[in-house]
Amino acid sequence: MSLFVRSNPSLCLHIHGVLRALCFSTDTTAISHSLKRRISMVEDPMVPIIPVIEKWIQEGQVLIVKSPFDALYRFILSFMAIGFLGFIANCVPESLRGLEVYGALLNCYAHYKHLEEAEATMRKMREMGFVRNVLSYNVMLNLYYQMGKYEKLEELMQEKEKWGICFSNITYKILLNAYVATSNIEEIKKILMKMEADPLVSIDWYAYVVAANGYLKAGLIDKTLTMLWRSEQLISGKSAGFACETLLSLCTAVGNKEQVYRVWNLYKTKGRSLNSSYHCMINSLLKFDGVDGAERIWEEWVSIVKFFDIQIPNVMVSTYSKRGLWEKAEAFVGKIVASGIKIEASTLDRLATGYHVGGQMLKASETIKKAISISQPGWKPNMYTLAACLEYLEGQGDVKKTEDLLKIVKEHCHLSSVSYDRLNSNIIDKENLCARALDHMVGENHALNGETPAATEFEDKDSAEI
Repeated sequence: MSLFVRSNPSLCLHIHGVLRALCFSTDTTAISHSLKRRISMVEDPMVPIIPVIEKWIQEGQVLIVKSPFDALYRFILSFMAIGFLGFIANCVPESLRGLEVYGALLNCYAHYKHLEEAEATMRKMREMGFVRNVLSYNVMLNLYYQMGKYEKLEELMQEKEKWGICFSNITYKILLNAYVATSNIEEIKKILMKMEADPLVSIDWYAYVVAANGYLKAGLIDKTLTMLWRSEQLISGKSAGFACETLLSLCTAVGNKEQVYRVWNLYKTKGRSLNSSYHCMINSLLKFDGVDGAERIWEEWVSIVKFFDIQIPNVMVSTYSKRGLWEKAEAFVGKIVASGIKIEASTLDRLATGYHVGGQMLKASETIKKAISISQPGWKPNMYTLAACLEYLEGQGDVKKTEDLLKIVKEHCHLSSVSYDRLNSNIIDKENLCARALDHMVGENHALNGETPAATEFEDKDSAEI
């Protein structure tokens, strides 16, 4: 850091100028959309936004903010990514370090889970009388929860209550998540009762979902369903889609197919039909026996879809492939192609795995070759299916097809030299290739689906920042 400072003697002055411009603006006009647009275009966290703001000022533009906090937070966060936060803090004169600066510092430290620095900032804020409100406490409570420091969380709660600082909606949600994480059923009950009795807090669907997840982890199915019913009564507005998807996932985890359909029918009365919701419903039904229900939802989606999402048919192809129904997978992909929709490499890759599972290795080899040929840069096929195809072609003595497949892999897949040599030399571990191919495909589906597992911790994004 010292080398950086010595080699950049003017940086401290640049930071002073920008912070002064941000901190001393008293006009209530917000930064213009033009500047916001310029800042938002700096997508790389390694690129600081100082030059953007400096150029704005040099152009004679006015830098006025309604509240310095958001701009400061974004400004400091851009430096945090490259490790200069402490340097920036030291550049700000003590007289300028008000609540906005310390609040931004605290948020940044918490965002990157720098516990010691966050605690030191919190101590300094105590000394300066900046923490007699719920905001900074929420940041630290959330940090302790995220890092599993539950004893410190309880200590901070005692301090908060000592000063008579009221709970906010976010405070309650952080505590609920923490008690769910530790399976503390009694505290979950207490927090819910406290929320319901607090006239300053408006309880929403999310709180009951968190509680339901806690009861589910403890195996208390009846209580889980009760919480889900309460949550359902509070669903409204723009969050209805996400809320219903969450309920679908939890009802599926409970194993109650009837409740899954009931929640789905409720969702459709809300007037919106999101791809993600159909995706979630299909995944939910596939966890129960059979594919008939999922196929009906698929047909319903196809009849109304405006923006085609390849992940949804991919789930169906994966399901057919996993169950050895390669003919169904083949017919399914054929319907998509016949409808004029451009097929993607990921779909053909799953079909190739289906052929592999069904012992149709010639079809598997041809399909995975086509998948690779139409793939986007950076995409990689199911390596276990690919290895099985190469093994099959070599076993057939088909040198040309083997070489053609290896050539297209080299041209499109951007494999490391080690991975390519292993394929080329046929020394990849061939044991249980079929099972490994299926495991890889299922794992890839979970990564793309954004599913809510049976016992996951729900997180309120708003709780992370002041």
